[in-house]
Amino acid sequence: MLNMNHIYLITDVPGYSPQISRLLSMMNYVRHVTLESVKNLTVHELDFLLDEESNSIGALLMHFAAVEYAYQLETFEKRDLNEEDMAIWGPAIHLGAEGREKIRGNDLTYYLDKLNDIRNRTYELFKTVNDDWLYLEEEFWYKKQANHYFMWFHVFEDEINHRGQINLIKKRVKA
Repeated sequence: MLNMNHIYLITDVPGYSPQISRLLSMMNYVRHVTLESVKNLTVHELDFLLDEESNSIGALLMHFAAVEYAYQLETFEKRDLNEEDMAIWGPAIHLGAEGREKIRGNDLTYYLDKLNDIRNRTYELFKTVNDDWLYLEEEFWYKKQANHYFMWFHVFEDEINHRGQINLIKKRVKA
């Protein structure tokens, strides 16, 4: 789905409605930049911690997948992560001590496979809805209304935010 010939275009994507296409275009660009940021990292670099309170690059990559999965559940299945989901994704959602303990020792392919699996599911789910779905509102943070458009914007906004951490960690692990 990541069409490199159109990576700098926010435009129609075949098989998707216009606004969903634009959302996917933005998500694809953000993911492209993330993948470039982590290209060729070693297990040591993926596990490196700046200090005893920081997150590793590997944990942040898993966080991207976990957040996207959580929003798939919230917006398409109308549910939160259950116990089974949390057993898999909890450390990546929460990060912190749990993430530092449980998300480590994996090579880059492991993280990329998780990111790709979740993103491919997003592509399939987005084929089942149209632009009207993006504007559906429901109660969200702090008992305020949000629409699906905002929720999915937050998925890649969170990735952009944490990618800044990844770039900082990369500079320090090389030092």
